[in-house]
Amino acid sequence: MTEPKNTDATRRGAEQLTLRFGHEEARGRDDLLVSDPLAAAVAMIDRWPEWPSPVVILAGPVGSGKSHLASIWRERAHAVDIVPLMGSGASEQAAAGPVIFEDADRIAFDETELFHVINSVRQHGKHLLMTSRLWPMSWPVTLPDLKSRLKAATTVEIGEPDEDLLSQVIVKLFADRQLYTDDKLVAYIVNRMERSLEAAQTIVDRLDRLALARGTRITRPLAAEVLNALGKDDQPD
Repeated sequence: MTEPKNTDATRRGAEQLTLRFGHEEARGRDDLLVSDPLAAAVAMIDRWPEWPSPVVILAGPVGSGKSHLASIWRERAHAVDIVPLMGSGASEQAAAGPVIFEDADRIAFDETELFHVINSVRQHGKHLLMTSRLWPMSWPVTLPDLKSRLKAATTVEIGEPDEDLLSQVIVKLFADRQLYTDDKLVAYIVNRMERSLEAAQTIVDRLDRLALARGTRITRPLAAEVLNALGKDDQPD
């Protein structure tokens, strides 16, 4: 049998195939690294069910940790995911137990139904957690009663992750894969990456799989290649 030639095209194909598969992200409370930008939101999740109001909104930029915190609360509270639309039964679910509505500023919802959801959790002693990139007062809400309910909710702001947190996250992500990397390489990555936990996850995942595909160690040139590729991916078409 003739062995296939190890051409550059073959290598690129193997790399692309390898990069298609994601690494499962750790979402447990013990996997959460807490820094100042995240501290208030973590404290709120840990405080449940002793919340200051039935409705809590986590507001922060993409990749700031909202989804991780929502995942922790979902498991802890046995919460049900909802999208407040007419006929969805969201308000009935809210009357029965804790509910969660993620990306409220990006997913279309019915204002009247969300108003009923909030009323349900208030009347039945339940809780609603919402996540958003924007503060609720910036949502395009026109129903006065819903505006009033959102104003009464407890909104916790999550800031962008700082360099110290990003460094800790990257070290942990590498450790989860049983990979060693030195502090200089971590600093090189952090100084050149987008300031988000999502970006950290993507970078480590790509570095891991690219190094595996090429049979090499994770080095600064490899990190530069991945960072440059991500920069090009972010450019508009």
